[in-house]
Amino acid sequence: MEYIEIIKAIILGIIEGITEWLPISSTGHMILADEFIKLNMTAAFKEMFLVVIQLGAIMAVVLLYFNKLNPFSSKKSIKEKKDTISIWIKVLIGIIPAGVLGVMFDDWLDEHFYNYITVSITLIVYGILFILIENRNKNKKPKARDFSELSYGTAFGIGMFQVLSLIPGTSRSGSTILGGILLGTSRHIAAEYSFFMSIPIMFGASALKLMKFGFAFTGMEITILLTGMVVAFVVSIIAIKFLMRYIRNNDFKVFGWYRIILGVLILLYFLVIK
Repeated sequence: MEYIEIIKAIILGIIEGITEWLPISSTGHMILADEFIKLNMTAAFKEMFLVVIQLGAIMAVVLLYFNKLNPFSSKKSIKEKKDTISIWIKVLIGIIPAGVLGVMFDDWLDEHFYNYITVSITLIVYGILFILIENRNKNKKPKARDFSELSYGTAFGIGMFQVLSLIPGTSRSGSTILGGILLGTSRHIAAEYSFFMSIPIMFGASALKLMKFGFAFTGMEITILLTGMVVAFVVSIIAIKFLMRYIRNNDFKVFGWYRIILGVLILLYFLVIK
């Protein structure tokens, strides 16, 4: 019945590819998915899989934004290369808070906060915040509409908001996008900066989980992992393109309502139905 496990990996890859980039919490969806789509693998493998599958998603960002993020392109002028290096410096500044605290408290956070109650509460709370902040900023003009206008201080401030995403259910993209909007960036810059910060963060998180798991994979484990990553990669490309088109003319309130509904459904499922 190995093909059934591959189908499960495909479904989980689809969920990861969609929810990693939309500010709706991939963790919340994965907790629900795990109730109905249980991989017939060891607990250690599943814990590693749900993190390392993100490598497929992150490669979608690398592909879509390769030219923008490549400071060595022969097609770029000296100024454009300097601007690209500046983007990377801002990314590195932004990941410091979550990177340091994530390494220090990774196991502790998983032990104490990786549960449906925490995820439900954070889904609902940040859903409400999305709606309130979008209403508050309705007629405000953003101060940073381009990466050249994004200061290093603001970049670090958004990085501090990313620390919130260490709590499951918050959503890494959700916390950084909220932070960006609150600190005066446009939705477009907030989303792109969130994508760019995810590159070193997710590579680091995946490397950490792989080292903890070890590299003695069975043939089936490699198949499951690669299947999930490839599917997450393809779906991520679609999800990222959708989000960037959507926010040209729309705000994030629809995602806020979605988070609230999902949070309530998770609570109802675990407290009433299960």
